[in-house]
Amino acid sequence: MDLEQKDVPQLELATLSGYNGQVRFGMRLHPDKEHLIYPLGCTIVLTRIKDDMRHFLHGHTGDVACISMSKSGIYIASGEINFQGFDAEIIVWEYATRSIYTHFQIHEAKVEALAFSPNDKYLVSLGGQDDGRILLWSIATKQAICSAPALPLSLCHRLTVKFSNTNDNMFASAGRATLQIWELDEDNKIKPSDCQLRKLKRTVKCIEFSPDDQFIFCGTTSGDILKINTKTKYLSNYGPVKTKHSLGANVLKALHTGELVVGSGFGNLTLCSTTNFKAINGSSELFATGSEEDIRVWHIDKPKELLRIPEPCMTCNCVYLMIDGHSIISGWNDGKIRVFAPQSGRLLLIIHNAHRGGVTAMKGSRDCQKIVSGGQEGQVCVWELLKHGHRRLAFLTEHKAAVTCVQIKSDDKECVTSSTDGTCIIWDIVKFVRIQKIIAKNTLFRTVCYHPEEHQIVTSGTDRKIIYWDVHDGTPIRELQGLQTSAINCMFISHDGRHFVTGGDDKVVRVWDYMEGMVTHVGKAHGGPITSIEICCNNRTLISTSADGAVMRWKFPHPVLD
Repeated sequence: MDLEQKDVPQLELATLSGYNGQVRFGMRLHPDKEHLIYPLGCTIVLTRIKDDMRHFLHGHTGDVACISMSKSGIYIASGEINFQGFDAEIIVWEYATRSIYTHFQIHEAKVEALAFSPNDKYLVSLGGQDDGRILLWSIATKQAICSAPALPLSLCHRLTVKFSNTNDNMFASAGRATLQIWELDEDNKIKPSDCQLRKLKRTVKCIEFSPDDQFIFCGTTSGDILKINTKTKYLSNYGPVKTKHSLGANVLKALHTGELVVGSGFGNLTLCSTTNFKAINGSSELFATGSEEDIRVWHIDKPKELLRIPEPCMTCNCVYLMIDGHSIISGWNDGKIRVFAPQSGRLLLIIHNAHRGGVTAMKGSRDCQKIVSGGQEGQVCVWELLKHGHRRLAFLTEHKAAVTCVQIKSDDKECVTSSTDGTCIIWDIVKFVRIQKIIAKNTLFRTVCYHPEEHQIVTSGTDRKIIYWDVHDGTPIRELQGLQTSAINCMFISHDGRHFVTGGDDKVVRVWDYMEGMVTHVGKAHGGPITSIEICCNNRTLISTSADGAVMRWKFPHPVLD
């Protein structure tokens, strides 16, 4: 007797919880922005986000090993794992009808990866370790067009494939000791070109084409990212050099704004520059200003304040939006450090008696666990932010007058401070000792910056000179005449290190070429001395403030060049 008769009522599923995340690139957002698509064992699950309503696609007999979504959202492709010696099936599904469009079955044991061409014309498939072949399939004819043999497993192993964003005839494959760009010729044959990586040896876990297809970005098990020119097939750049992504760069997403989102094996998501691959501020759409009696939070693209945090009868001397976007740290003339929530303005923490005479400069670490502050009395303090409070780790007392600027190195192990006593000091903020002291005659330092490569610092002040210094021995490398008659109050170096901007008592914003040492652009609009200046992390917007209370947003003339 058949115990599963067709007319037996179906159980109604109340909830479904659980997803092991072991299928690489397994969680997909449909282009309609309303559904998530992911594998669960041998089933594909379609979940409507707004109400958790689910639909299940059944067809595989083995666990799903990979999944791909066409750019149009019309098709879904999935590949399975089978036993050694048996073929693993590929299923192409029609999203609208939630039904099987076609089957492909040729790879042995496992389908490693799948990718659709940008116009849904082709599907490329990569076999697993026991197969290793690459096949190109026609979606219209439901037939294989051509194939490429496996590579010698003892030398290399392909792990992933990715189609370009605009060209149906180009895709890339990569893995252990292999990185190739493929092109489909007029004879319907795919031909690979090996990418030249100089002397680098890497295992690539993921590939992402830039929006214009000029470059491919490759995440590696080493935790760095390779940038390859798709025309020359040569390595253009790689990084980050020092602070790599923990447990590998597993997932990449290139944004149209020019940044790269990196997902690491440790579980972190990081917004990175595509020029030097260093992490950039995740709160780049916001900036904060401090003045008498309040802090204000602004949107970078709109001349409109989003939040005002009042502190009556007090003056905010310095303000910094932490890189994780979770807090605003600020220093005040009453000697206190106040930490606020950036969305509500709620007071999160007060550090009482931080500096006698007022807090004059401060900066937060990249890990958002420390604050380095400077005071009117010349003292530098290092603070640790705890879950329910804070503690002072060190106070450093070599400056003899007010600290005017604090900058922290990207590894959070060193910082540099400038002072009106005519010195800049580089500190070890792990051992809390001085590393280097720079002394200049006839100037009161107003500002100091690390170059993004961090082998140089740049200073300026009341002598109107801009000086490049070697951080290792403290010797001057280059000296520029900044202004003729007025002091330079503030400076900021672009995130790619190619340009820097200055503002001073002459009320003019100047943009400089870092290598040439020449002014490329000037901005004349401020009615008072310029007090602070900064370039947005995407190198598109420049913000400056002045003593008359003005906040000005400029179009930065040197956007990031890939």
